[in-house]
Amino acid sequence: MNEKVKFYNEKMEKTIHALEKEYGAIRAGRANPAVLDKIMVDYYGTPTQIQSMAAISVAEARILVIQPWDKSTLKAIEKAIQTSDLGINPANDGTVLRIVFPQLTEERRKDICKQVRKEAEEAKVAIRSIRRDANEKFKAMKKASEISEDEQKDLEDSTQKLTDKFCKTIDDLSAKKEKEILEI
Repeated sequence: MNEKVKFYNEKMEKTIHALEKEYGAIRAGRANPAVLDKIMVDYYGTPTQIQSMAAISVAEARILVIQPWDKSTLKAIEKAIQTSDLGINPANDGTVLRIVFPQLTEERRKDICKQVRKEAEEAKVAIRSIRRDANEKFKAMKKASEISEDEQKDLEDSTQKLTDKFCKTIDDLSAKKEKEILEI
């Protein structure tokens, strides 16, 4: 792969990784510690991720158990989960928090699928934006006589192939996540 295109390939790969992380945080009816990734707890005045404050384990298919290393943070973690957009109240037994994920309704599954498609479309927009930036850079290089017109066309073709490849990857990830949500 051409060095000039390699940089843009890496940027597109980062977009895919970001999408995979987003999909990991989408609640699909099973207990998944990734749903807690975005929740921040006020820990002595500092916003801190739950993973940094507690051991998180999957007790059963639909139950997450959060065991704080410092028992005094239990209430703060519980409050952060309650005020998040997770929509679930944790059960506090004084030493651990249990989060029970209810079965998803058909309507909720459809809403989650819409969210999956929206995330996929945003990722595609990001990929296309990277392609546009690359093409503008190649045009500027041609204008500055750093590359020939043929080289510019080859670089733009390579970038288009990358864009197509990554958009297909996004479609595949989206379809897989939707299938996972609908089959639960």
